[in-house]
Amino acid sequence: MSNRKIQMGRMWKYFIEATVEIIEEEGIEQVTIRKVADRAGYNSATIYNYFSEASHLIFFASMKLLKPYIDDVANYIKHGDTALDKYILAWECFCKYSFKQPSIFHAVFIMDLGDQPEKLIERYYELYPADLIHIPEELKPALFERSMSKRGQSLLQNAVDEKLIGEEQADDINEMTNLLWQGMLTNILNNRLDYNLEKAEQKTMEYIQKIIRYVSDKTQYNNAMRS
Repeated sequence: MSNRKIQMGRMWKYFIEATVEIIEEEGIEQVTIRKVADRAGYNSATIYNYFSEASHLIFFASMKLLKPYIDDVANYIKHGDTALDKYILAWECFCKYSFKQPSIFHAVFIMDLGDQPEKLIERYYELYPADLIHIPEELKPALFERSMSKRGQSLLQNAVDEKLIGEEQADDINEMTNLLWQGMLTNILNNRLDYNLEKAEQKTMEYIQKIIRYVSDKTQYNNAMRS
């Protein structure tokens, strides 16, 4: 790696870590380019040499704050016997962490980041490759996808390969579960829940399992009718 790349990586980390500190101390809504520059010990103009907009800084800092979730999801899915079991467990872990940190997960998975947001994820793991240590190979393709739809497709393809569901059923499950999660997260962000976060997680998982059970039963019924 050239000296210039090493220096650029070091500068990126200065600004990302300063942003993380602001988020942890003041909240994600309080992040500004000026605050990050002041905390990192540089002027605002310097930041724009590395980040085109504040949303990218917030994204990278939020990715760093996702590490406890990334580490834990591997522990969750190892308890699943089938690909659908692992898909459900992955959602359980995702709901647990995302509902407790809705702004962080919104910044990573929903916030508008402009063109080619996946390249930001690639850049993040170039800067922090240690975050991928101990992550199962079956999870890595999903982690490099920013799109919730593509992340779900990556995990559900294993269920298709195991012939638990068909391609069309995988698409249905993927779309319905993502819409369900986004709706619940939006309610949490807007303080529109009539119950606590534990109940929100419980209800979301109940609905996800109902969706999967309905689609799986329908698939098995259709297969039986064809045979």
